[in-house]
Amino acid sequence: MRRHTMTQGIGPMLREWRKRRNLSQLALALQADTSSRHLSFIETGRAVPSRELVLRLADQLNVPIRQRNSLLMAAGYAPAYEETPISETHMDRANEAIDRLLNGHEPYPALVFDSISDLRRANRSALALLDGIADELLVPPINIMRVALHPEGLAPRILNFAVWRGHLLGRLRREAVLTNNERLATLYDEVSSYRYAKSVFDPAREMEPDMPDGQSIAIPLRIRALGSELSLFSALTVFAAPVDITLSELTIETFYPADAHTATVLHSHLQLAGADEPAPDQLVALRAAP
Repeated sequence: MRRHTMTQGIGPMLREWRKRRNLSQLALALQADTSSRHLSFIETGRAVPSRELVLRLADQLNVPIRQRNSLLMAAGYAPAYEETPISETHMDRANEAIDRLLNGHEPYPALVFDSISDLRRANRSALALLDGIADELLVPPINIMRVALHPEGLAPRILNFAVWRGHLLGRLRREAVLTNNERLATLYDEVSSYRYAKSVFDPAREMEPDMPDGQSIAIPLRIRALGSELSLFSALTVFAAPVDITLSELTIETFYPADAHTATVLHSHLQLAGADEPAPDQLVALRAAP
């Protein structure tokens, strides 16, 4: 994956973000309520933007808030956003919201991951899908892209692997480009280079079963798990308007049954596991992660 390293200095950094968003100086200036002449002077180092203008430009460029701090410091200002460990008391309300969502989503899988796709939390239904994969992939920090795409991870059990692999790699690449995150770019290079047995890409595995109503609403994840073949589609949720770096980098992925059979299997599994049992050790360990 091609990488772009931002040059130090507020001018070159803003110019690089502007180019990433395919915006002209005039278009960005209009959106940020400044002049294209002033923006040109900033990008060439002939002017220093005010703190307020840096934040307006970053907002219009959809710069992640971690990198907004970098822009502010490059312009000579103090960072605007804190990074609070998720385990601190200050995060109790956010933790409560996450717990409610994960627990309330049972018996369907749900998980939380950070900006580099490391797993931070999961409900018991999501953890059940990880049963049987290589132990080394479950050593914290557990990376969901490695778990899904590694030859000793879920890959051999995903029945439409070529389609699902394309979906995950596309999502990962877009996020790496959007955020200019070097670690995501490195992760993309790693997981896109995995080699598989021919059986993983067997065309017969890629054929989608007919939906009862004749159509599907999203690309499903078709996987062998819990002693059956399951079909799931997913949705991504993020915190709206976060002002803390930790919250801004958390994503909650919730999976839903794409057919009645999958719903039945997941409900039965939760009943057998015991809905009132305490969370498994893996979940406790994930909650204690920084």
